[in-house]
Amino acid sequence: MERHASRLGRIRVLCVAGALSLLLTIVGTSARAATRYAGTLGSRAPIKIGFSLSLTGDFSADGLAFEQGYNLWAAYVNAHGGLLGRPVKLFMLSDASNPAQVVTDYQKLITVDHVDLLFGPFSTLLTKPASVIANRYGYAFVEGAGGGPSVFTRGLHNIFDVSLPVANNLVSFAHWILSLPRSERPKTAAYASEDDPFTAPQLDVARGILEKGGVRTVYNKIYPAEPSAYTPIAVAVVHAHAQVALFGTLLPDIVAFMQTFRQQHYNPQALIATAGPDQGTQFIKAVGLKNTEGVFVPNGGWYPGAPNYQNAAMVKAYLAKYGGTPDAISSDVAEAYAVGQVVAQAVTRIRNLDNAALIKELHSDTFNTVQGRVKFDATGQNVAAQAYLFQWQKGSLIPVFPASVAKARPEFPKPHWH
Repeated sequence: MERHASRLGRIRVLCVAGALSLLLTIVGTSARAATRYAGTLGSRAPIKIGFSLSLTGDFSADGLAFEQGYNLWAAYVNAHGGLLGRPVKLFMLSDASNPAQVVTDYQKLITVDHVDLLFGPFSTLLTKPASVIANRYGYAFVEGAGGGPSVFTRGLHNIFDVSLPVANNLVSFAHWILSLPRSERPKTAAYASEDDPFTAPQLDVARGILEKGGVRTVYNKIYPAEPSAYTPIAVAVVHAHAQVALFGTLLPDIVAFMQTFRQQHYNPQALIATAGPDQGTQFIKAVGLKNTEGVFVPNGGWYPGAPNYQNAAMVKAYLAKYGGTPDAISSDVAEAYAVGQVVAQAVTRIRNLDNAALIKELHSDTFNTVQGRVKFDATGQNVAAQAYLFQWQKGSLIPVFPASVAKARPEFPKPHWH
């Protein structure tokens, strides 16, 4: 009997110990979850934010500018008490402008680095596969440079682009062309775009507007994003003798096109590129300051002097850290900074890091950024953004259309090359 009673006692002790152990495990897990998601239990552990950027490859110039924007935003937040009272820590990986690598990068950020939040990469090409990975793990995916239409047609509920929807980028340029007096209005246009979901849709929309307005298309080409393809395309545009030239480009190809145009003495009355001329110092160094004169680029509402939320502080911080002049700041910097602003405002409002709650908040509220107001539709596109037309004039990139934001009238026709 004594042995039986003793055995029962030991069993009771083990059961109690097991129950206590299970209870402590549950409490510990709940405490860790609460600390992670609420950020209100006194934790000072950094909030980990992960992203992948193109530090090499075709998008490297833009990737560098995005890195600057993300870093400036993090520095501002940490200097003002952090997020939810905790410092933010950025985890950056390099995707080499490669869609396969960007998938690997975001999987690592989520499953190995266990980041709390995700920011997007640069370009529609990389945003598409990266957003799928984020969706698989239930993360909100806020980005500033992945606005191609194909990003928003896949039924994903977790993606949010803080910038102007890409397809509308060249709308202001097309409307400005058609606003010119008939005696001055160009009659022909040439179009050439990289085979990229970011660039091609912009030209498609602009071409439709211009053709409907009577501007005849004399050349239209989609080309591979390879250096060997640039010169033949530029020569074909020269031979088309178009009065207006519209290009779906990044920095490398618009630089190559402009070099060929100078050599061939082809000077269109108006020249616009979807990206490249917005790269500030890098564009000036590549083509020469005098040859920037008269070149157009679309913009989603940002310029150094824009009276937008925290813009003056961002510009001041950029100049203090990286030097240069305000006009040399890439608009990519603002796009990246705006990503951080939107995420910070949404997290502050929900007071936790729960990505499901964050996604719900992003879909339901309005936000303020250096680019202007942000309001997402059901697909994640910013319906509050406006398309502006910018032009290089006398060494500065300034808004010239519409009249409500213009700092000067557009130069037309474009001055000759130097």
